[in-house]
Amino acid sequence: MLPVLICALVSLSLADNFDTAYPELEHYRTIYVQENGPQLSVVTEQSKVVSRRGGNATLPCKFHRDVSLPANPKLRIKWTKLTSDYLKEVDVFVAMGFHKRSYGHFHGRVYLLDSAPTDASLVITELTLEDYGRYKCEVIDGLEDGTGVVSLDLQGIVYPYFPRLGRYNLNFFDAERACREQDSIVASFDQLYEAWRGGLDWCNAGWLSDGSVQYPITTPREPCGGKNTVPGVRNYGLRDKEKNRYDVFCFTSNYKGRFYYLIHPSKLTYDEAVRACQKDGAQIAKVGQMYAAWKLLGYDRCDAGWLADGSVRYPITRPRRRCSPTEAAVRFNGYPDKKHKLYGVYCFKGHN
Repeated sequence: MLPVLICALVSLSLADNFDTAYPELEHYRTIYVQENGPQLSVVTEQSKVVSRRGGNATLPCKFHRDVSLPANPKLRIKWTKLTSDYLKEVDVFVAMGFHKRSYGHFHGRVYLLDSAPTDASLVITELTLEDYGRYKCEVIDGLEDGTGVVSLDLQGIVYPYFPRLGRYNLNFFDAERACREQDSIVASFDQLYEAWRGGLDWCNAGWLSDGSVQYPITTPREPCGGKNTVPGVRNYGLRDKEKNRYDVFCFTSNYKGRFYYLIHPSKLTYDEAVRACQKDGAQIAKVGQMYAAWKLLGYDRCDAGWLADGSVRYPITRPRRRCSPTEAAVRFNGYPDKKHKLYGVYCFKGHN
């Protein structure tokens, strides 16, 4: 017992001498020895928030501190966006007291809801397609911290895509560029899975945002994994993003603007179609814009027309004779000769 008492007295003496020797040091952080569990907890009331491109979304996050803890002016709230493989986090927003900062393409579009002193919910405005994904809310209070994860989903549609070169001609980076050029992004597995649950059936394998290659089958058949297999999303696994070539599954959502079929006295070549839309104060429409108009706005037109990628398509929501008699779909007429084949044209007039 005596040695223990001597050690305690020596420790106290050293602590007093340290404070006397270094009075200018500020002690910002208090260390608590806990015996009854964590003194800080973070709660996300919803695991998923659904919105649409161009809209706003509030990602819920609240924290609870032990009432015995003193106020901490250096308490920090940090939001990051998780990548598909969870190996990297993208900074979104950080707040500590009056100091706040947003990052990257989130700059100027994010802020804390601040409905209460313990509310760390994040508001994202003017949502883009790239905002889709999982977000981590982290609260750091001295040596205590807590985290929660919220998914941001967007209303939209997944569609298969291949370029004029033909099927299985895109490596992963070509696929990203192809979707972007059609006002879309590469779809995630979750988005493809939801599309499959909604009836998407496509026998050609395509890239997904995590670098995997998959395809959705609702009606099993021999060329698509075998007719005796169960329906599902077939998975080729992760592929070499540079060397391997497949199609791609793109995702798009609501847009700000007007998608329409241009009434014109005659059919047009591709170049004539581009000029006709420009003369009407618009641009030739993109594939993603047609899919969004069809799926989200119920656009229905039985006239085949040029689109920006040189393909010819038309959207049908009410199946009827000579216009997709068996199903609602965006019908694909291929990539005709741009100089000699004559069709109508679909235009898009954006609204800022």
